[in-house]
Amino acid sequence: MAYIFRNLDWSVLTNAVISVIPALICITLHELAHGFVAYKLGDDTAKRMGRLTLNPIKHIDIMGLIMMAVFHFGWAKPVPVDMRKFKNPKKGMAVTALAGPVSNLIIAIVFLALYGFLYPLLYASNVGATVLDILNTTAIISISLGIFNIIPVPPLDGSKVLFSCISDSAYYKLMRYERYGMLVVALLLFTGVLSGPMSSALQFVYGKLFFIAQWANDMAVMLF
Repeated sequence: MAYIFRNLDWSVLTNAVISVIPALICITLHELAHGFVAYKLGDDTAKRMGRLTLNPIKHIDIMGLIMMAVFHFGWAKPVPVDMRKFKNPKKGMAVTALAGPVSNLIIAIVFLALYGFLYPLLYASNVGATVLDILNTTAIISISLGIFNIIPVPPLDGSKVLFSCISDSAYYKLMRYERYGMLVVALLLFTGVLSGPMSSALQFVYGKLFFIAQWANDMAVMLF
């Protein structure tokens, strides 16, 4: 039994952990940001429904999580927002929607800094290398989630920001078709139409932000 245990291939489990944990962190904080900003703007719907929480189970959409873990592009269960409770419904909805991608940018910055700072201390051990992979993957997935959500197709966040610039009548007409938007997005993802542009955008943003990891690494080398 001990022989079998020692010779098991743990790479599959390790790769799953490296993908799933970052995905859970990113979707949880993304949706929490939506709910928190909505609450601050006067809408307590998310709070009443138990969505102002760090419990990832409350935010998981299984298909979206799988997409995120495998392709680094996916979605979570949307936080409920009642725009009628905002003083300015369209503006409140736009700010609430924008909170998600902004939180992803902040998450990426924090985790890249942690990755760079801890790299000199952890890279030499297997466990340390796994931790570094999780930190780096969290930054990558967070950037991906932010980019994905600024696509101006309902119900993604970008559509709510864009729609806030149009007339009220056109806004409410478009919002009626929000539930069909995800079908369009899923189709674009599965057919690969979005893969090229999304990958290019991810590489561009990651490349621009990676100086944070380099700066943190330099700080760690100076300190230790």
